Parts: sequence; structure tokens; C-alpha cells
Amino acid sequence: MYGRLDRSLRALEETFGIGASLRGNRILIQGEEGAVQRAERFIRELRELDTDGYYISPEDMGHILRAIKHKPPDEFSASLKRYFSNIIPVLSKKRFIVPRSETQRRYIEAIKNYDMVIGIGPAGTGKTYLAMAMAINALMRKQVSRIILARPAVEAGEKLGFLPGDIYEKVNPYLRPLYDALFDMMDADKAHRLIEKGIIEIAPLAFMRGRTLNDSFIILDEAQNTTSEQMKMYLTRLGFNSKTVITGDITQVDLPPGKTSGLIESQQILKGIEGLCFVYFSQQDVVRHRLVQEIIKAYEKFESSRRKDQER
Repeated sequence: MYGRLDRSLRALEETFGIGASLRGNRILIQGEEGAVQRAERFIRELRELDTDGYYISPEDMGHILRAIKHKPPDEFSASLKRYFSNIIPVLSKKRFIVPRSETQRRYIEAIKNYDMVIGIGPAGTGKTYLAMAMAINALMRKQVSRIILARPAVEAGEKLGFLPGDIYEKVNPYLRPLYDALFDMMDADKAHRLIEKGIIEIAPLAFMRGRTLNDSFIILDEAQNTTSEQMKMYLTRLGFNSKTVITGDITQVDLPPGKTSGLIESQQILKGIEGLCFVYFSQQDVVRHRLVQEIIKAYEKFESSRRKDQER
């Protein structure tokens, strides 16, 4: 509860509009009666919570408080239980990955309950990271026999031939973010062994053509850079006992002019299909540096203003 340099208490103060200080093993709360009661209720509920061995960091505390900030006190207990019921065990020193916003919690729930989930939103909202955690967890639990991670190498384009090495070495820089997320969830040596055995496969989207993917957890990252044809090809690869998560940011499409984004188009085409779930993230869900959230907000404001000018 106390956290390093009392950061958890400072988050508590900011959320409930109270003053909080430590007196030995006690927390002293001061402020208006209603605010004090809300803070006290939250602390009591937190003490009763079984986190299954997970250590709640000051960062987690801040995210939890933001998630329950506007909920009535009698919902604190249910909200906290929902939050921690979506902790994801992984094979790294972190041991657990936790949702850091209400949308992230719903995203994890959707991945558990649907065979196809499409996560759309700005950079830094945890779309790929949480999908990777769920994939590692599914492999740990033997729910699937392999993980396949795909990404369109759109940026390579005409420049691909000028890069040194064979095809794998040429596209490797465009797949690097998937490796980074993987190594954050799993010991690097173990990850490399699983890649060598083919249990984890990281490949450009083009390598998916003609395959049927059974007993797999498949992640398609940066899906905003798929064409209509590529998206249709990918969606029809799903086999038996398989699950797929598709992620992308429809505000950052790198396709050539005149090419329609398969991810943008899919929102209309796939709407209403049973067993498929769309989850939308916003700049409020950004869990990177505070400046990232402000930058996304500034760009959204600029682009909205530019659209209005073009309509006039």
C-alpha cells in the first residue's frame, strides 16, 4: 500500500481529494467526511483482496485508482476483484501481467471468451503486449500447441531488395517489436529454443498465405497496414482450436495512396458476426510515459481541426 516514496498514498490523495500520511503501521486520512469514507472503504477492500501472490506496485495502484475513481463505494470490491481476476501469469521475472485500464480489462476478458478479437486504438495502449501475454499463458496451460506472430512488412516495400541478407534477415527489423514483447514475457534462452523448435513462429504476413492454422494462438500486429486482400487472406487462415488477436492503429496507416486498409474496412464487413469481438482503445488507455498521452491528444485535436477546415 505504501509503495516507494509513498507514491501509492499520493495517488490515493489525488484520487479521493484527501490528505494521507503514515503513523507506524497505520494510515491517517484527513478531509471531507464523504471523501474520507470513500478512501477508507477502498483501503479496507484492498486489504481483503487476494491477489494470488501478485505484488501491487505504485504504478498499478495509480491505474487501479483511476479505474474505480467514479464508481460508488459499494462497487469497489467487485471492481477490484474484476481487475485482479484478469491478472495474466507469464514465464518471466515479472510473473504476472495486469490490466492497467478498464478497456485493457475488457480486452483480456474478450480474448478469454472469443476466438477472434480485434483491438483498435493508438500506440501505447497495450494491444499487442496484452495479446502476447495471453498467448504465452495459453501455451503455458497447453491450451494451444504453438504461437504464431505476424506483421505486414509494409515499410520494407521497394527497399526490401536493398537490405543485406536472406529474406528472414531482410524482414527481421520489421518484426523486432514482436520479439521485444516476447522477451519481456519469457526468458530469452527459452524463447529462442521455442522459436528454433517452431513452437513460436514470428513471420511476415505474406508467409501466412496457403496455410491453415490449427491448435494455435495467432497475433496479427500493425493490421492497419494490411490491404483488403491481405486481411481476407489472414482471416480465413484460422483453423480448429485456434484463437487470433488482431491489433492496429487506424490513425497510422502506412499503405500507398489509393490502397484501402484491411483493418479499417473490416469494421464494416465483420460487424455483427457472432464469436468475434471488437475492442476500441482511446488515449485515456495509454500506459506509456505521460507525454505519449498528451502527444496523442494533441494530434487528435490537430487532425480534427484540419478535417473541419477541409469540409468548409
